[in-house]
Amino acid sequence: MQEALRPLVDLVGPGPATPVTVAGLDVAYAQSGDLLAAAVTVLDARTLAVVDSAVSVGRPAFGYVPGLFAFRELPALLAALDRLSTRPDLLVCDGHGLAHPRRFGLACHLGVVTGLPAIGVGKTPLIGEWDPVQWGRGSWSPLRDGGDVVGRAVRTQDGVKPVFVSVGHRMSLDNATTQVLALAPRYRLPETTRTADRLCREALARAR
Repeated sequence: MQEALRPLVDLVGPGPATPVTVAGLDVAYAQSGDLLAAAVTVLDARTLAVVDSAVSVGRPAFGYVPGLFAFRELPALLAALDRLSTRPDLLVCDGHGLAHPRRFGLACHLGVVTGLPAIGVGKTPLIGEWDPVQWGRGSWSPLRDGGDVVGRAVRTQDGVKPVFVSVGHRMSLDNATTQVLALAPRYRLPETTRTADRLCREALARAR
């Protein structure tokens, strides 16, 4: 299915330069692995205040298979997106897009299914190699895999570990990098990821 859907991905974009609203998407799992909570938080892109949010709690739809996380998480994330009253201008996934063994990670899958611009921001790389990133905020190094540039290692704060940014759908890599830096004014992770992570953990704790 990933191979079949991959040609539908728009890797050029350029995507919204000044989005009004940006959504963060994240999933938390119970320690037993048989329960998950998916959360979507929609932020005002200018103030980074949360203006809308939704959660979906249920069972994982697929087993734990590296490279196939979209099939595990997508149904719950789509259910949460459907519960929003605000349609976001950009999706920021806690995961990867093009930086995936089959060039079709969660951000690509969500973008194609929803039709919305999407990017992936991973805490750790799934694939690829990169040169050391300079110390300062905004510095980056290309993430390469098999001769292809599949993303960037981006330093969002001075001296912190980089995050791994890749295009999901209807975005350019330059714009994806710009948006991630705008969403991370104080911490390593963008506020979209931080707010969605907090919400899905709270929802999971209530469900348990």
